[in-house]
Amino acid sequence: MKRLLIINTLYSPNIGGGAEIICQEQAEALAVRGYHVSVLTTGGANRKVMSDTVNGLTVYRVGIRNIYWHFEKRNGRLVHLIWHLQDIYNSAMMAGVEWVLNKEKPDVVICHNISGLSISIWKVIKRRNIPIIEVLHDQYFRCPNSNAFKHGKPCEGQCVLCRLMRLPHRYMSNQVDVVIGVSRFVLDSLICLGYFARSCKKVIHNARNITEPQQYLIWNGNEPLRLGYIGTLSEVKGVEWLIRTFMKMNINATLTIAGRGDTQDYESYLHNLAYGDSRINFVGYVKQAEHYANIHLSVIPSRWPDTFPTVAFESCAYHVPVIATNCGGLPEIIQSGINGVIVDASDIDSLSKAIMYIYDNPAILASMALRARDTVEEMIDFEGWIDKYEEIIESI
Repeated sequence: MKRLLIINTLYSPNIGGGAEIICQEQAEALAVRGYHVSVLTTGGANRKVMSDTVNGLTVYRVGIRNIYWHFEKRNGRLVHLIWHLQDIYNSAMMAGVEWVLNKEKPDVVICHNISGLSISIWKVIKRRNIPIIEVLHDQYFRCPNSNAFKHGKPCEGQCVLCRLMRLPHRYMSNQVDVVIGVSRFVLDSLICLGYFARSCKKVIHNARNITEPQQYLIWNGNEPLRLGYIGTLSEVKGVEWLIRTFMKMNINATLTIAGRGDTQDYESYLHNLAYGDSRINFVGYVKQAEHYANIHLSVIPSRWPDTFPTVAFESCAYHVPVIATNCGGLPEIIQSGINGVIVDASDIDSLSKAIMYIYDNPAILASMALRARDTVEEMIDFEGWIDKYEEIIESI
């Protein structure tokens, strides 16, 4: 069996978002299938390569060679700018990656997020003629902030600064053998800008192994409608829009908000915003199964082009329909009238209209709940997901 090196910016126990969970589950599943799998990720600012074992896999943590380790959040626009300038092509990270390549001698390298490592690692890998599979989880290759979101709205194309800072990325993307978008949206958004022109292109939606819930809530219209949000509490996620919309609605409903803020200041701001409305409850971190077992309807009010939010198909897998915006990869998961309602993120009233539509039609919500899991069958077929990656690994 082939030797695989899987690369991601962060790895357990350092979890920054869904990409880290997907990356770990993929690495462990490929190891179960007989591949020799090792992992390379970033570590703190000790500037050394450290190694440890996570669930039987060797994990190499390459010390960050930048002004700070991005897992440790820093404030200040100038500090962030300096970090991103260094990250355009951080040649200082090449030595650590080269050391791991010499030790592990992989046949194939699968790169997920490479922020902090930078595109310089592609050069080190290709020196050895090792095939690269690049998995696109976000907008890192077109936007230093990875979200293509500015001044409260999604970016159209690239601004001048992003074009300049990402010119090397477009040029060097030709070194990638296979590029995989976790959604059609994220792949097309880069292809249309000239990225990965020579790469084999695939779309493989993320998948999770989610057990069928033994029971789930069906709203009958007589009790309070339980709405829920789970995820990071940040501006781009649209949580403020959801809170303001809900507070204006005179309906018999509750809103449970699970998750923590990307900054403590913003989380406090949201708490203060909702103060006085007893229907809104902040619960902090909770497990997905527990959250979905206690709500009738999920709301994903993203204002930015989220590439493929796992919370959307996770909610459906637990038989909880979703109100979601038309941003990013969400329309690839949510189908209006089938497993939820798609709203226009640019229309401030669209969210309240969708909530009222559900509130006035409990039978429609019940019908959506019954078939929601079937609509995301591909995304909960974990073994089928691994099959698709294995087919690519064996073909290069």
